[in-house]
Formats: sequence, structure tokens, C-alpha cells
Amino acid sequence: MYAVNTTQVNKLSQLLAPLDRSSLSLEKEKMQDLQDFLETANLPTTKDENWKYTRLTKLSNASFSGSQNANIPFTVYQDAYRIVFDNGKLVRKDAFNGCRSLTELTSHELTQLKPNKVIFDALNFVYAEDGIFLDVYGDLDKPIEILHLSNGNKVNNIRHYIRVHSLAKAEISLIFSADEESKSFSNIVSEIHLDNGAQLVINKLQVERGLDVNISREKVTQHRDSVFTMNTISLDGQFVRNDVEISVQGVNAESNLNGVYIVREQQFIDNHTIIDHQVPHCLSNELYKGVIFDKATAVFNGKVFVRKDAQKINAFQSNANILMSEDATVNAKPELEIYADDVKCSHGSTTGQLDEEAIFYLKSRGISDSGARNLLVSAFVGQVLEKIEHEDIQTFISKKLQERFGWEN
Repeated sequence: MYAVNTTQVNKLSQLLAPLDRSSLSLEKEKMQDLQDFLETANLPTTKDENWKYTRLTKLSNASFSGSQNANIPFTVYQDAYRIVFDNGKLVRKDAFNGCRSLTELTSHELTQLKPNKVIFDALNFVYAEDGIFLDVYGDLDKPIEILHLSNGNKVNNIRHYIRVHSLAKAEISLIFSADEESKSFSNIVSEIHLDNGAQLVINKLQVERGLDVNISREKVTQHRDSVFTMNTISLDGQFVRNDVEISVQGVNAESNLNGVYIVREQQFIDNHTIIDHQVPHCLSNELYKGVIFDKATAVFNGKVFVRKDAQKINAFQSNANILMSEDATVNAKPELEIYADDVKCSHGSTTGQLDEEAIFYLKSRGISDSGARNLLVSAFVGQVLEKIEHEDIQTFISKKLQERFGWEN
């Protein structure tokens, strides 16, 4: 999508120049180690396997400075605990038990944050401005809505820590919104832990209208009998990269990843997922569907590991894409890496265009050509959207599809 300039792509200097080191009371030794790593690290290039189809020229060529105030454009739930970040700054946090901002934590509590020497994870940790530290005990009485707003041309590093304790249950929506003039870089990391018997639903909604670069990463650890579900719905965004990594460490755990991505014009969306089954008797389901218009590009790379001792695993992965123009591009790579011999695993990917016979049939029943195509596409992504249980999320997505594409979902 973008012409590669390797000299610029390999440099972090422009990206780091406007940033201040994190004001959080983080471990000095850990911070210094990561800072040393960043000083010698390069931005990923297409020579890196995990970034084979993702060119970061747009990011490396950008110039970032201060922030502007963003308006809060909407809410998703009729009734929820609301948390709002405005250009990386926490501006609203409804009070409820177990929820604090990172700036409220002691240095000892902050040791629970576990960064990796992965370029954007390390960058986030060293330069994090704030984030949410969430301990969930019992069943939350209503969902949590975390809204990330961007406006202007600022770098926003936000880090979240979410722990759902034994037998507790929660629903959290991570929402990303930007206005049409925004040219920011949002780098969001969420560390998520599910204790024994915990249940968590994450709805990730991306509706950034500007020219932002959004790179976000969810690092999930599951223990015995836990159930984790993540619905990633990307309906807008100039450059979006989603990394989801699930480490399944407890027996009888269940992991569900669902995704819809719809891109047009010259937008770019990249979904990378890893589900690592380390113990036996677990289940994972993965279903991603994409619709690519105009000259847009989509990437899907899903990988499932089944370790040697992880017998009796059921793991299913499916990716399907519809190309709505001759210039649309998709790169799909579903993967299974299995070291156990008593498992049920499958994966697959399909890419094609709309069925012209089906379009002809609908038109013969009095539906316009555009209406017939919209109906088929809506039905195509509906298989994923119907997995979202909360009615307010369904209503929000339907409204956004109607606004952007004229679809009735």
C-alpha cells in the first residue's frame, strides 16, 4: 500500500522525539533495560515475518507534536461505567470498586505490569502516560466502556491491566474514535488475566475516521475453567494493526475470537492472532470475516499452537474475505502448529467476490443492484456480528454500518 523507504522505516528517532519518559513509578531497572532496547531497535519491516504484509512507512514518515482536545462524540451503552481517554490523558473515570488509573498505583503494584521486548510493547511501557488498572471481583452489575479519543497529531501510549478474579464475570468495551482531521499515533497495550472460572467479554470497536495509525495489543492469560471472548469490529481507520495473544495455561479453558473488518478507499487493516494451548482439555474458536472495497488492503494472520502435553484440544479457525473491487487486496495466512496427537483442529481461509447469481436473483425480486450487494455483504458479516450478545453493541454497530455504507444490518 505504501512505498517502502527502508532508511526511514528503520529509524525510531522521529517517533521518540516528542515523547517524555513515563511519569509512572515503574521499576527503574526494567525501564532502563527497555530504554536500552529501544535505542538500538528498529521499526519492523516487511522482512520480519510478523510484519510481512504491513509497511510502516506512514508511521516513520510522520511528525508528531502536542495534543488538542477531542470532543466526546458518543456513548455505546445506555448504562455503563464510563472511562474516557482524550489524546492519551484520562479525563473521566466513573467510580466503582476495583478500578484505578495507573497514576494512582504504588510502585509495588505497578510491578504487575509485564512488558516484552517487542518494539511497540516496550515503547508503550517506557512512554505510557496512563491507563486503567482493573480488579474484578464477583459479577459486575453493568458493562465497562473505555473510550479512546484522538485528535491532532500526538503519540498516545496507554497501558491497561485487567484482572478478572476467580468466578467473576465482566464485559468491557474498548472503543477507538478519531475525528476526520486527526493524524495521531495510538499505541495501546492491554494485559488481561483470567483466574480460575473467570468469564470476560471484550468488545473492541474501531471507528477512527481520521488518518491515525492505531497499533493495539491484547496479551491474555487464561487459567482453569475460564472463558474469554473477544469481538473485534473494525469499521473505519486509515491504518490499524490488532495483535491478540492468548496464553491458555489452565485446563477446561475456552477462548473465542470473533472479528469483522470493513475497509475502503486506501485504508489498511491487519489482524494478527495467537492462541497458545499449553494444557489439555481446552477449546478455542476463531472466526474473522472481512469486506475490502476500492484500493484497500486487509491482512489476517491467525496462529494456533498446541503444545506437546496439550491433549484433547479442540481448536477451530476460519477466515473469509469478500473483495468488492479488482483493486482490493487481502493477504490471509491461517496457521496450525500441533505437537500433540489426540486433538481436533481445523483451519481455513477463503477469498472471493459476491455471487453474481445471487445478485441477479435478488434483483429479479425488485431489489436494486446496490441493495442486493449490501444485503449479501450484510448477511456475510452477520454470522460474526450475531455472536455479540449485548443489544447496545449490536445497535451501535448497526448505526455505524448504516452511516458509512447505507446498510441495514
